[in-house]
Amino acid sequence: MKDPAREIEKLREQLRRHEHLYYVLDQPEITDAEYDALIRKLQESEKAHPALITPDSPTQRVGGKAREGFVKVRHSAPMLSLDNALNEAELRAFDRRVRELLDGETFRYVAELKMDGLSMSAQFEKGRFAQAVTRGDGVVGEDVTENARTIRSMPLRVKTDLERFEVRGEAVMNRKAFERLNAERDEKELSRFANPRNAAAGSLRVLEPQITASRRLDYYTYFLLVDGQPARPSHWDSLDEMERMGFKVNRDRKLCGDIDEVLAFCGRWEGRREDLAYEIDGVVVKVDSIEQQTRLGYTAKAPRWAIAYKYPARQATTTVENIEVQVGRTGALTPVAHLKPVEVSGVTVSRATLHNEDEIERLGLQIGDDVVIERSGDVIPKVVRVSSQGSYRKPFRMPSGCPVCGGKVVREEGEAASRCVNASCPARLKESILHFSSRGVMNIDGLGDALVDQLVDRELIASVADLYDLTLAKLMKLERMGEKSANNLLRNIAGSKKNPLPRVISALGIRFVGERTAVFLADAFESMDRIMGASAEELQQAEEVGPKVAEEVVAFFSERRNRDLIERLRTAGLQFTYRSTRPKSGPLHGLTFVLTGTLPTLSREDAKKMIESAGGKVSGSVSKKTNFVVAGEEAGSKLDKARELGIPVIAEERLVEMLAGM
Repeated sequence: MKDPAREIEKLREQLRRHEHLYYVLDQPEITDAEYDALIRKLQESEKAHPALITPDSPTQRVGGKAREGFVKVRHSAPMLSLDNALNEAELRAFDRRVRELLDGETFRYVAELKMDGLSMSAQFEKGRFAQAVTRGDGVVGEDVTENARTIRSMPLRVKTDLERFEVRGEAVMNRKAFERLNAERDEKELSRFANPRNAAAGSLRVLEPQITASRRLDYYTYFLLVDGQPARPSHWDSLDEMERMGFKVNRDRKLCGDIDEVLAFCGRWEGRREDLAYEIDGVVVKVDSIEQQTRLGYTAKAPRWAIAYKYPARQATTTVENIEVQVGRTGALTPVAHLKPVEVSGVTVSRATLHNEDEIERLGLQIGDDVVIERSGDVIPKVVRVSSQGSYRKPFRMPSGCPVCGGKVVREEGEAASRCVNASCPARLKESILHFSSRGVMNIDGLGDALVDQLVDRELIASVADLYDLTLAKLMKLERMGEKSANNLLRNIAGSKKNPLPRVISALGIRFVGERTAVFLADAFESMDRIMGASAEELQQAEEVGPKVAEEVVAFFSERRNRDLIERLRTAGLQFTYRSTRPKSGPLHGLTFVLTGTLPTLSREDAKKMIESAGGKVSGSVSKKTNFVVAGEEAGSKLDKARELGIPVIAEERLVEMLAGM
């Protein structure tokens, strides 16, 4: 008989290896599906043997518990900032000071790319990840352990002889993840992050670890400490040691014999910085020997043995020759400035984003004006300000119809973006299909990015309804599509017809209507036809459907092309009626609860399920609509809010009594 503990640990070692290959070395050996299968197998094994679950298991990256705030933690040694060198002369002056202080001794420099993220330390005990703390003010930071645990390049367990050690590094967001995050925020009408650094910092400091996990942060280490002191005799040795342990260490580094080699390194990467997957704003230069670092010492604010060479700002002035509108994958209309070509940091720029009408108004911009542009983490540069008004200015007006499909364009009151609401608009079609087929929606396995690109580019699909018209003959024309894969995909597409109405509603991609809201709409109206025919006022009778959501639903169904899409999905055989399984009565019917803090015996998830099965509702935030706040130990801001609004606060014991109808 197999030993469960040994089998589970064998699975964990497999998964740790594949995580390292994928997230640290960028050399995956298995597909995402194969990785997911291993994770599911481990989850099932741990579920069968819960006593064998350990904090360093790959299944424990996302704990799921929301926090009320962050605990302050003092660093083992100060995380000091660095002095800056803004040009070659200042970097040579730094080198001269080092040579003078070392009195002619031979020394080397380590040159590392200065990644633009959030500094964070991570403590390990007996090889296991124990705690993560942000830099904060350099002396005291914030405990972000649960959020850091979700970063896939942060190993939860390493092989080392060190009993206890600390690594320091940079939490960063790469360009693709940054662009995807801002696109999602545009969709939700949230303010955009200005740059990847702000996005990384904001993602690491959210109170929900699930959100951090979804943001796909990376963690690169650059210091190895034991008891607050360097663990190896040279900085270069520490970098190699961390790499051997399994940490992600930037390989674009160089051991330099003198300052000329450092300057050559800086110049080479300044010209290549746009080719990197992440943002850098310079190069960090450090004396390699730890013994020499110790003798060089510190000023009041920074070490004398290190400096940050900062690259110059990437700005230029040019003229706006025209403004055209692009339609993004979410249907958002984005004005883009067409510029008189200008060189910025060695790259010719001819376009810059203007984001929306409000941004154009804020800038006071018209066609013909001279503007300052800046290259940042966006796909294309942005306009920073108007430098001078043109002699022949022409104001910009947002079109009333979609420039791609001619569909209806809406801009809700109080919102920044204008949008095309046609779900089949060619500009947003690929994203619509990927959303429609995703696991939490219609769950059509096998329909990934590469396949969707082929289906749309070869004009086999012009709307999500066309998925149900695909045939084996059509699929066999695609690259890398075998008969077995094609038949599996067709079987999965056919199987998706059995999904209940809430999944279908969510699959339509109506703005603000996700899985939860779709369930509330299906519960309230029990058919697609009734939802389509409801007014904004009637829609608001459904749980958690406010004016903004109701207006988006009405706008979606008022577009003729969307109604045509619905009829095609009806003909394909999708589920358009629904019988609600939610209790219409119970001891808590009509009551809204908010859970905060740690309850004595119930987990939040268990308490939520019990409340909902008794007819009640659980909300994530306290408002005037809240009937009761259930508070446990370490309750935070939600408890304060309840007291401020005069909402009754009860303990778990009272909740149990209410569930029993007492």
